[in-house]
Amino acid sequence: MEQLWAPWRLSYITKPPGPKTGDECFLCRGVAESTDRDNLIVERTPHSIVVLNRFPYNNGHLLLAPLAHKATPADLSDDETLDLQKLIAKYTAIIERCMRAEGFNIGLNLGRVAGAGLPGHLHWHIVPRWNGDRNFMPVLTDTSIISQSLDALYDLLSTEVHHG
Repeated sequence: MEQLWAPWRLSYITKPPGPKTGDECFLCRGVAESTDRDNLIVERTPHSIVVLNRFPYNNGHLLLAPLAHKATPADLSDDETLDLQKLIAKYTAIIERCMRAEGFNIGLNLGRVAGAGLPGHLHWHIVPRWNGDRNFMPVLTDTSIISQSLDALYDLLSTEVHHG
């Protein structure tokens, strides 16, 4: 068995949980402070920030978030939505050019049950990928989990689109 080393994650898993306060959002804290380097903020726009993920899944892992603490895409203004989408295009091009990324996983996790570590402040992940790297589930267990048939999913979505 080969070992997967990620020593930068140790501070994350050994950090004791802090007190629950109203301002525990690290993105909001970063937005409020002027020390972008300390907060790993790569860029600020009038509506958004680009942050290096402190506990990355892969080299080059970025977080893109609105400046305002908003929980869902429906909460975003049109200007915020457009700004975030432009940043996704901009940073994938930058990482592709500078880091020679061959692909990307781009997405967001809405709610704790979906894997959101910060469920109250919407943020997209940009995770660069290279030929030969792998998602952990197939590598460790040779398993993928599908909890609904494609037919059932199709029917559900079709009903929502046409009658929702």
